[in-house]
Amino acid sequence: MLVIGNGESRKGIDIDSLNGPKIGCNAIYRDFSVNHLICADKRMMKEVLDAGVNNDSLIYTREDWWGEFGEKKRTRMVPKIPYGGMEKADLPINWGSGPYAVLLAATLSPCVHLIGFDLYSKDKKINNVYKGTKNYEAEEKRAIDPSYWIYQIGKVFECFPKVKFTIYQEEGWQRPKAWNKANVKVDKISNIYYNT
Repeated sequence: MLVIGNGESRKGIDIDSLNGPKIGCNAIYRDFSVNHLICADKRMMKEVLDAGVNNDSLIYTREDWWGEFGEKKRTRMVPKIPYGGMEKADLPINWGSGPYAVLLAATLSPCVHLIGFDLYSKDKKINNVYKGTKNYEAEEKRAIDPSYWIYQIGKVFECFPKVKFTIYQEEGWQRPKAWNKANVKVDKISNIYYNT
């Protein structure tokens, strides 16, 4: 199972040429086909449904938006968070599409490959392949603090110890300490073509 984030490290990767089922986030539908599309953001959910994507992919949104979008064909709720917690980062409303995509993959497959989960910006500006487009921040906006993503995805790794996760990244990328788990490894981004 391939999970595709929208970090800039995935620029130039032909997602459609990669084998196996795919989970993507938000505006990826503009460029590539995925089997499962996560839209935790209400504006993105509306954009995706208006574009007719739910005719091709299963689309997942958070429980909060279910009343508005839940009756659409092929629309699902994101999985429940698999642990209890009272921190702000533990609340479902504070989970974004990326962590939910990793969580869904962990419930569907014993082997999960991640690409485009950069976390950090190289220039202190937003790191997203769709920046400056509809429903995304402007290109000159300051980078988003990745601490919630790091924590939440780290919790997914922890809650699914039998699932093997491989993160494909550029040379020099720093794996967060919270992601140092026995079931998580990092590989060169160029190897994505051989391992999925």
